[in-house]
Amino acid sequence: MKLQFNQNLPHQKLAWDAVVSLFEGQESCYAPFTMPQLNIPVQKGAESMMTMDYGNEADLGTANRLVLGEEELLDNLVRVQLKHGLKPAKTLNKDDLNYTVEMETGTGKTYVYLRSIYELNQAYGMTKFIIVVPSIAIKEGVKKSIEITKDHLSQIYKGVNAETFVYDSNNLEQVRNFAESSHIQIMVINIDAFRKSFTDPNKETKANIIHRVNDRLEGMRPIDLIAKTKPVVIIDEPQSVDTTAKSAEAIKSLNPLFTLRYSATHRDKHLPIYKLDAVDAYNAKLVKQIAVLPVLPEDDNNNAYIKLLNVRNKNGVCEAQVEFDALTSKGTIKRDKKWLKQGADLFELTKGRDPYEGYIIKDISAVPGNEWIDFTSQEDILQLGQSIGGVDDLALKRLQIAKTIEKHLEREMVLNPKGIKVLSLFFIDKVANYRVYDEQNQPGLGAYGQIFEEEFLRLAKHPKYQSLFNEINLDVEVSKIHDGYFAADNKGIVKDTSGKTLADESAYDLIMKDKERLLDMKTPLRFIFSHSALREGWDNPNVFQICTLNETASTIKKRQEIGRGLRLAVDSTGNRVTDTGFSINTLTVIANESYNDFTATLQKEIEDEDGIKFGVVEDHAFANLVIQRDGNDVVYLGTEDSEKLWNHLKSEQLIDKNGKVQDSLKIALKHDTLTLPEAFAPYKMQIERILKKVAGGLDVKDASKTHLATPKKEVIMGDDFKALWERIKYKTVYQVNFDLTKLIADCVHEMKVNMVIAKPKFKTGLANVTMDHYEGVGVDQIQENTQTYNAHYQTLPDVLTYLQNKTQLTRKTLANILIESGKLKDLAKNPQKFIEKTLEIIQRKKMHALVDGIKYQKIGDQSFYAQELFIEEELKGYLEQNMMAVDKSVYSHIVYDSNTESAFATGLEQNDDVKLYTKLPSWFKIDTPLGSYNPDWAVLIEKDGTERLYFVVETKSSLLPEDLRQTENDKIRCGTAHFEALDNDVDFIKASSINDLTDRIA
Repeated sequence: MKLQFNQNLPHQKLAWDAVVSLFEGQESCYAPFTMPQLNIPVQKGAESMMTMDYGNEADLGTANRLVLGEEELLDNLVRVQLKHGLKPAKTLNKDDLNYTVEMETGTGKTYVYLRSIYELNQAYGMTKFIIVVPSIAIKEGVKKSIEITKDHLSQIYKGVNAETFVYDSNNLEQVRNFAESSHIQIMVINIDAFRKSFTDPNKETKANIIHRVNDRLEGMRPIDLIAKTKPVVIIDEPQSVDTTAKSAEAIKSLNPLFTLRYSATHRDKHLPIYKLDAVDAYNAKLVKQIAVLPVLPEDDNNNAYIKLLNVRNKNGVCEAQVEFDALTSKGTIKRDKKWLKQGADLFELTKGRDPYEGYIIKDISAVPGNEWIDFTSQEDILQLGQSIGGVDDLALKRLQIAKTIEKHLEREMVLNPKGIKVLSLFFIDKVANYRVYDEQNQPGLGAYGQIFEEEFLRLAKHPKYQSLFNEINLDVEVSKIHDGYFAADNKGIVKDTSGKTLADESAYDLIMKDKERLLDMKTPLRFIFSHSALREGWDNPNVFQICTLNETASTIKKRQEIGRGLRLAVDSTGNRVTDTGFSINTLTVIANESYNDFTATLQKEIEDEDGIKFGVVEDHAFANLVIQRDGNDVVYLGTEDSEKLWNHLKSEQLIDKNGKVQDSLKIALKHDTLTLPEAFAPYKMQIERILKKVAGGLDVKDASKTHLATPKKEVIMGDDFKALWERIKYKTVYQVNFDLTKLIADCVHEMKVNMVIAKPKFKTGLANVTMDHYEGVGVDQIQENTQTYNAHYQTLPDVLTYLQNKTQLTRKTLANILIESGKLKDLAKNPQKFIEKTLEIIQRKKMHALVDGIKYQKIGDQSFYAQELFIEEELKGYLEQNMMAVDKSVYSHIVYDSNTESAFATGLEQNDDVKLYTKLPSWFKIDTPLGSYNPDWAVLIEKDGTERLYFVVETKSSLLPEDLRQTENDKIRCGTAHFEALDNDVDFIKASSINDLTDRIA
């Protein structure tokens, strides 16, 4: 099976055309130079030596040449930048030309720069090219790309000779040939091969060989010979190459004619000429859609969960940011994080949770690269990012593996008939978890390998997948469908490495050599285990699932992680498969974090690495707007006018001083009310198209309709409202008394009937990741489900003491409830959940019992809510969204919380008997055992023009008690008791519509 390439993909052609256009007006030429004489010492006997001369001083090398001046180069650059919507440069230095091409991972940047080499040769006769890479991984990837595109490129550029080699310090003949040949020469070199350079003669031997004087080159250094060729230097992943002053010096020593920098994540943009960022590539369907399938523990807070998030040295005192499970005031568990010093006791911080006993911070290390904390009476030492407790880790890994296999088999059912091989990738951070060796160094499966085979056999034998396996004996073939790609020692034993050692070369070499074989349907291997250190420089287009099985916090960046599988899939003919709705090209990431955490991290990486500012209009955003086209000549709006338009948007408060889109711009775009200066009016459609791309969604409150309600002072201080307010303004206190026997019976009944204690669960789901330039990275959630697992706890908490502290009931009462409920057997299933649910039932029934026996009493004539508060307090809302103009209220407008309230207010306005009313403000509160209660309305009705009736109304969409929460019902009962205690001729009622009120006065 051989990968096929499309030679004219629009986004790729734009990229290499941008490079070629930089040198328009350049003549096709090269510069010759004299090669050094080649002197090779030859052994002639045991005692004598002689030197034989090869070549002569007339031998010539060929060098690239650039004849354009700085002004011409700048004009070309600006033209290219305007075409691609980039901020035009104002100056450049011909002696330091660094051009930047930004292409998202998976969109073919290696193919683009290889095509650029041939295009530059055809257009301008350039022949010397050096590809500088940062690591073994990327070097292997480039080698493979050159190998698989060789025939393809030779078909496009017929008759063009190109020689490619990977620099080898033991074969300097390659360097001489590079300089001497008149054909295209492409050298691939790792930055580490020429970064070390010393000028002190005494240290010369410590430099890279490329920087050492070499007798075979007539006393020249290889780097000097390379420099004579004035090569075009292509830097692959410059953010990893050009990291130090030594790296920059090394690149400069190549004496580049100019430098082309290719990456998805540039740190320094230099002179940008083309940009295809993550968001544009994603929305143009040039890469796979990303779906997230989180696997998260749920309802398992029975162990001491502790995670070290960060450390710092603050004025000589080390502090650790620690995440842990704390108790809330309601007795439930909430994940909390705090900065802690030495001596901090997590038992106290968690309000006495038994699992945390003994976890007192003994020491904190803030040494960079060696950050940790340990504890006084526990053996646990936590490194930065590590966590303990919380969940059965192996159970979590098992479910991650199972979900990956399940998604894989589902994809095979769909894609196998289309001739598309499905691959899944597992990242692990310890080889021993997959591969182990016995005393005779015979390989066997580690924990993850064993789990994989068990879960695969369980799932593959399901009837719905039988068509995938036909006559295959799964028990025999299971070992052939998975394998590991790891670095190995000289005995072939795989081992953990950093991903940057020479030993890693074997792993990358294997992955790259197997790239096409893996795509062959006849190859049984479908599941790949790889070390998390091998996280860049390789990928496979048919990776459809990625699962990270890391033991500690993942150090893999999301973009590196998903980058292994972003490329569009290929079929059995080697051709890319495109589909309009992502029915094929979807990469599923099986993550042990939530959708929100995953997307937030991914968005931050895109912002940090791509420099994308979501929801921001930049001052050059309109510079490439075409205002005139005459054949091949194009006139753009330009930077100066783009800045004028940007300043107009800012002055109109459509964007802020940083270019951030305001709601007013969204509204103007939505309602087609955007106004522009006369000079820009002819281009309004194009300008709006640019702004809509950045402005994003319109699901916002209409800022133009923000309104402040005006209090009607004459109504508030008038006799009618005073008569109403005098009846309801007074405050009360309550006292309670309850029947203990009934409380016990109610708790027992509730526990027997409704309390179900499930085993701890893992929650899984599936959501598609979305990206746009305004909203950033988010998800469209599709589905969620849960799965239980068996957990075993060595110790159980002291339930009675815990419940006694929280409920203030006696141990005897609590013991009666627990024993009579018959639920104690469920304690071992999930101790924390048992405690939480029992406490919740007892507290709820206790509150209900308190309400049953509640009595209110007016505090006195001097404790009340003053009428003047209506004048002093502001009332603000959004017209037509949660605010409406009214006539009979004490304010010009009311703010409503629901459609029920809106309809009720409309009914009050339309009813002739209603004289005035008010929506009771949030500061009008009645104390209850369940917290403060704020009724909805106070209404004055004048029947037949004489009889006055006073009401306080609670509006609910339903009046049936069973449709309301118990707390709502209990608070309403407290409200009833409160107004009865005032005895001021006020009826407190519930209403779902105006009819429920008018029926009372009929």
